[in-house]
Formats: sequence, structure tokens, C-alpha cells
Amino acid sequence: MKKISIFWNTIKYLKWVQIYSRIWLHVPRKVLVPKSSPRLRSRKKIWIDPVPKTASLTIPWRFTFLNKTDDCHFPEDWDSKKSKLWVYNLHYFDDLLATDAHARVRLHFELIQKWIAENRPGYGSGWESFPISIRCVNWIKWSLNGSQLPAAALRSLVTQIRLLHKRLEFHLLGNHLFKNAKALLFAGLYFQGSEAEGWLDKGLAILDHELNEQVLADGGHFERSPMYHTMILEDCLDLLNLGLVYKNEKTFDLINKLKKTANSMAHFLVGMTHPDNKIALLNDAALNVEPPPHQILAYYKRLTNQEIVLPKQSCWSFPETGYFVMAPHKGNRMVVDCGPVGPDFQPGHSHCDTLSFELSLKNKRVIVDSGCFQYEDSPIRRYNRGNAGHNSVTVGGQNQSEVWRAHRCARRARPLYANLEVDSKNGLTFQGAHDGYCRLPGAPIHHRRIVWREHTYIIEDVVKGRGRHDIESRLHIHPALSVKLEKNRVVLKSDQTPLAYVGTLGSGRLETDVGYYCPEFGLKQRCMVLKVTIQDSLLPYRGGWLIHATQKEQKS
Repeated sequence: MKKISIFWNTIKYLKWVQIYSRIWLHVPRKVLVPKSSPRLRSRKKIWIDPVPKTASLTIPWRFTFLNKTDDCHFPEDWDSKKSKLWVYNLHYFDDLLATDAHARVRLHFELIQKWIAENRPGYGSGWESFPISIRCVNWIKWSLNGSQLPAAALRSLVTQIRLLHKRLEFHLLGNHLFKNAKALLFAGLYFQGSEAEGWLDKGLAILDHELNEQVLADGGHFERSPMYHTMILEDCLDLLNLGLVYKNEKTFDLINKLKKTANSMAHFLVGMTHPDNKIALLNDAALNVEPPPHQILAYYKRLTNQEIVLPKQSCWSFPETGYFVMAPHKGNRMVVDCGPVGPDFQPGHSHCDTLSFELSLKNKRVIVDSGCFQYEDSPIRRYNRGNAGHNSVTVGGQNQSEVWRAHRCARRARPLYANLEVDSKNGLTFQGAHDGYCRLPGAPIHHRRIVWREHTYIIEDVVKGRGRHDIESRLHIHPALSVKLEKNRVVLKSDQTPLAYVGTLGSGRLETDVGYYCPEFGLKQRCMVLKVTIQDSLLPYRGGWLIHATQKEQKS
């Protein structure tokens, strides 16, 4: 019965298009390979250098993806037993756009030719819609950067787009469908002819809808992952770049919409960037997958001749996305999550991080999210997604949202309220609550209030409801910091210098535990976790944390 409940509470949120598209996806498709090279459309403007990718190819054929380096033996390793995401990356061809790609031009030509010869149209991982979308865009961008695609590659591009056009990922929607539409638009403007016009029209129709749905009013992406937000922002900038190069009358409205969308998304990205110039790691987010914020913002400036400058203030609210940022001093930043797990029909990148937070002090990450190690279902995947991997409160030993498998979510926590404001004493106060534990006896509700005063952060937790429940509150400490327990407080040191003191509010014994910090795919580090556990606590429960920065900061 429990399995039936979880399954029903997962699929009941799906859109009908996702259900019938999943069935339609398995219908065999015939793909016609063009006999001659298609004509290319003439350009009206010079292509502006996009954001460079990280080099992944060193020597033939040694690749590094997701912090794992391996030698590939083709053709068998195009579909190896390595992780699905690693194999996908092999088919993306990101190295064509790496900073030093010019040094491997001959190698890239050979790799493209090998891919065409050794990947039969319509079969294998490389012919799935998502890698097709990324690879086709990368090949076209490589061409726009100054390289010349051979005739066989141009014919292959047409074949790939023809198959993609028949297998758009409506069963997943979200960022997958956005990538599909981007590829259709790139191919539709790159090539000439009636078929290309059809791709262009289809891509424009999808993008018009998806931009309205996926980019929220506060500029955040609706999957609530800073990493995927960065990805979609780069996609928008690439599409703007392409639209300016070809200046097609069909893309006029899209260009205007992209300029406004990119501006709001860039503002959101700045807000979600820690003082170390890297993104927050809430929900499915990892570093070094997408370009760092400063490169994205530099690309934005190259395209628009504008810089993104946030107003000088100590806090930012992104209420639609559900993120709230406290930045009282230069070098300090707290990012709090009190938003939905994502769109109900696609919560695949959601974590149990409602009312969790990250904290940087003096340009160093101090309280961290556990991050994202991999996408395969595994104990570390369950740790990263579950309550244990976040800085929040656990009630009754249950996850606040029923995350399961690698990307599934059944009953999910929903925010009840959330706000961030400057109070009368010139401090900052965040307040929020969620109903993720209402399914438990006594219907517990977790309320969290975070107050900043001078150099002190006070995290006050109240769990309202009836009956008795086990309560646990956790804080993940960055592994670069040393942790010393003194009576009922902890001293956090960086290079032997005290950085902050952490104490507790309410009853319960402060203890340390070992947790994990996964700032990048394939990178797992042990970290100290501070926790307070109270067994069989009578509700309402009251507790929390006090974090005091030890050194004087300079105000922004």
C-alpha cells in the first residue's frame, strides 16, 4: 500500500501530454539521411564569442567528465557501462567550444567523423533527444566560431534534427524541452529551405510558451536549481546571439523577449552567487557543470553592452522562485530556500531543502548544502536529496518531501508563507513555514525565523502540532573549516583563526556527526555536521541555532 501511495502521489501531478508522449516516444521512427549537403543561410552579423566550455579531451581518446577521467575505446564505448550522465557528456561535444579548442581542431574533425561513422542513426545514447539537442547546437556554434563542418557533418546534422523533431521531450518538459527547442531554432536559422523553416517555426512556438512558463516573474527558473537556472540563462543568451547574427523577421519578437528575460535572469543569478563567485548549491546544483556567474554576466555584457548591477541593499527576495538572500556585510551572504520543490509536473531536481540555508562569512562558505554527487539512485543520491543532507529540521525521522529513486517525488512540502524584510532596528528578518510533515500524526508544521543583528544570525525553529515526535536539526560545516566543541557551543576556525561561534537555542544536546559535502558531480568530501536531537518531544517544539561571526566586517 505504501508503494501504491508513493506511485499515485507521483504520477497524479503529471500533465496529460507527459503521459501520452511517453507512450508515443516508443513508436519506431524512420529517419531519412539527406544525400547531399543542405544549403546554409547567409549571416547578417558577426557571431559573438559565447561562454567557453571546460576542456574535456586531452589525448586521443581520453576524456574527463564529472571528475572522472577515462580512456575510451571506440566504437564500443559510445555506449559503455559508465554512468548515463558520463556517456551523455561524451556525446555532447562540449570540448569543441573549450578555451583552448583551437589546439585540437584536427582531433575534433576526427572525433566528429568517428561519431558519424560509428553511431547508427536512431540507435544508442547519442541518438536520444537530449544529447542530440546539445550536440547539434555545439556543432553549429563550432561552425559559427570559424571552423568548417565537413559535408558529412552537415548531412548528419539534418538527420539528427529530423529525428529530434519527431521525438521532442514532451514526456519530461522543463529544461529538456527548452534544449530541444533551442536546437530546432539553431538548425532552422543555420540552414535554408522549407524544412528548416518548419524547424524554425516549431522552435519559436515552443520557446514562446516555455519562456513564459519556465522563467518566473522574479527572474528565477521554475525548477528552482541555481545550476539549471544558469544553464537556461546561457541558452537564452545563445539564442539572442543567434537571432542577432541572422536577423530573421520571424525572430524579431523572440529577440525582444530574450533581452528582457536575460536581464531578469541575470539579476537573479547575481543574487544567488556567494562571495566566492560561485552559485548556491540548493536542489540539484553542482559547481563546474555550467559556467561560473562572472562568465555568464560577461557574455551578457558582450551581447547587450549592459552590466548587471544590483541595487545597494542588504537583502533580496525572489518570492516566486522561493529564495531569500541576506547580505548584510560585504563578504557575507545567507541564501534561504522557502519555495516549492519545483513545478508539480516535473520535480525531478528537487531536494528536501525547504527552510534550509547556506551561509558565507568573510568570503568563505561556512554552512553548506550537501550538494549533488550523481544522478544514479544510490545511498549518496538519497543523502543529497533527503533531509539528512540539508540544514533544516527533521520530524519523526521522515523526509519533508517524499523523494524517491533518482528523480521522483511523491507528497511534497509546500511553503505556507515566506517573507524577508528590514525591521525597525535596522536588522534583517526572514520568516517562513512549510507543511511537509502534515501527513504525520498530529499534523506538525515547521516554522523558521532567521534574524540578523550586527554580526549575529539567530535561527529560531518552532514545530507546531499535536503529540510527540523525534526532532533533529542539522548544520553542515564546510570541510575546509576546523570544528572544536566547547561545552554547548562550537568554534569554527579557518587557518587556525576563529571565524564563527555556533550555539544552540532551546533544549537538546549539541553533538557532532559525519556528513558529506558534494560541491561537484563525482566529488564527495566528508564534513562535520552539527546536530541537536530530541527524542519523543512534546509539540510544540522550540529550538534553533545562534551563529556569531567573530571578526568585524566592512558594510557594503
